[in-house]
Amino acid sequence: MVDRKFTSFQDRLGQALVEGGFITADQLNLARTSATSEGKRLTDVLLERRLISREVLTTALSFQLKVPIVNLKQVDINPEAVRLVAEDFAREHEVLPLAIGPGGELQLAMERPNDFELINVLSAMTRRTIRPALPLDSSVKDMLDVVYKPTTQLAQQLDQTLQVSQIAPPRETATPPILQGVSEAPVVRAVEMITLQAVKSRASDIHVVPTVDCAKVMYRIDGVLHTVHTIPLGVHQNMVSRIKVMANMDIAERRRPQDGSFTMTFGEREVSFRVGVVETAYGEMMVIRVLDRSRIRFDIAELGLTGAARQTYDRLLGYPLGMLSISGPTGSGKTTTLYASIYALADGKRNIMTVEDPVEYRFENINQIEINPTAGIHFPTGLRAIMRMDPDIILVGEIRDLETAQTAFQAANTGHLVLSSVHANDAASTISRFLDLGVEPFAVSTGLIGVVAQRLVRKVCPDCRGPAQLTATESIAYEQEMQEEAPELYAGRGCNTCAFTGFVGRLGVFEVLPITEEIRTLIIRRAHSSEIKEQALRQGMITMRRDGMLKAKEGITTVGEVLRNVFTTD
Repeated sequence: MVDRKFTSFQDRLGQALVEGGFITADQLNLARTSATSEGKRLTDVLLERRLISREVLTTALSFQLKVPIVNLKQVDINPEAVRLVAEDFAREHEVLPLAIGPGGELQLAMERPNDFELINVLSAMTRRTIRPALPLDSSVKDMLDVVYKPTTQLAQQLDQTLQVSQIAPPRETATPPILQGVSEAPVVRAVEMITLQAVKSRASDIHVVPTVDCAKVMYRIDGVLHTVHTIPLGVHQNMVSRIKVMANMDIAERRRPQDGSFTMTFGEREVSFRVGVVETAYGEMMVIRVLDRSRIRFDIAELGLTGAARQTYDRLLGYPLGMLSISGPTGSGKTTTLYASIYALADGKRNIMTVEDPVEYRFENINQIEINPTAGIHFPTGLRAIMRMDPDIILVGEIRDLETAQTAFQAANTGHLVLSSVHANDAASTISRFLDLGVEPFAVSTGLIGVVAQRLVRKVCPDCRGPAQLTATESIAYEQEMQEEAPELYAGRGCNTCAFTGFVGRLGVFEVLPITEEIRTLIIRRAHSSEIKEQALRQGMITMRRDGMLKAKEGITTVGEVLRNVFTTD
């Protein structure tokens, strides 16, 4: 009975779309045939084949069902309403609680507001009248991760752990005292929820930091730290011990720093975590790097390289030999750029080998070696081993000493394409960095084919982007860099999509310096980095600061982000 009613409604909706001129009768018939054969809803097929937009479908549904439309990206969601529906139920049935009406009714966004059986279940479960609404522009599924955060559940688990540790009498057990509490169910669950929420929140790092009276759990999201919870110090130590066990660390060792790693599975997604722990004045501080490959797309087109800089970089990647170096401070995206580059080169026809500390992401068709000081594998020894493996392309995770630099330039000068990273302020000072390490100018001038310097800036949220007023400092900085009066620029106002930060995700700002004959001459005579930069500018190089301002002009980022992140020694 339900299926016939549902199918009948889909037919009526399809006919309404034809009558409204949104699709043709032939398109409707083809979509209906596909929906029947594939076991899908007619509306899903229409959306998948892009015969109609989501906005058109939502409007048609609203008219047919006589239910209101709600913009999930802008609506103010009431936490009290969210607590009325369990997360598992909301995800299974794709419903999102929005608000509690003046009469106590629960307002919900639903993908299928004509599912009266589901509405009855919700009404019985919440003991409230249900008022459904149709989501506009974004799906309910997209917003569930934003709305459902396990802060309340986490607090309950931590409280339970504290009660267990304070109230429960000592148990007769053979377990060493140091391991007691580590495998308690509340501690295990708390660790799972902290890591799961970090993955949901797109966090790159989890910080667990003890203070004088509590410990803070913080997420680094788009380069900025956010405190998400505080926990008692007693619970903090149990959590740290639990993570130590998962990461194969020595749970009894607290005097010296340790590092390790572990992997967790969330549904069908497998996420790796790299852990570092060190003793501070108030206890052990732990930082966990989140390595979620499903979230990172190793695509050069998405790095932020555009225009002439992208063309130059593609040309440098096409060279058969020489060194291409990526420079920038820690956290500037160098590893992502290197991975995107070798991923683009991995065609299965060349032997690509890497030496990294550590290997963060694993790739097919790429042979990766991890630094292991205990086994005597360092960057120089790893590089020398790679040279005996008949490589075509070599990636050196980081050049930090003379021996590594000399070995890398030797590889570049003997017929290999070498990609490397180094810590330097800008492209020109990267060359000076190699010379300061002790590499001979002749080796640098003949081996180096190009240098890329980069920083990361946050991207303006596209769902709440609007005109913004620049501060006096921002206006002056823009006008000095661009030599023009500041036009109308944009910033994010804050919405549900960006968690009211105004930003979603990050991209790079770059300067690409190809090594020309003029630059080689300057290298041979050990010219200062300022001379090299002046020559590069005469050759058309766009600086990181200017690249950032161009992206701000396009509304991709803000002038404030450029000023905060793009710094040099100028």
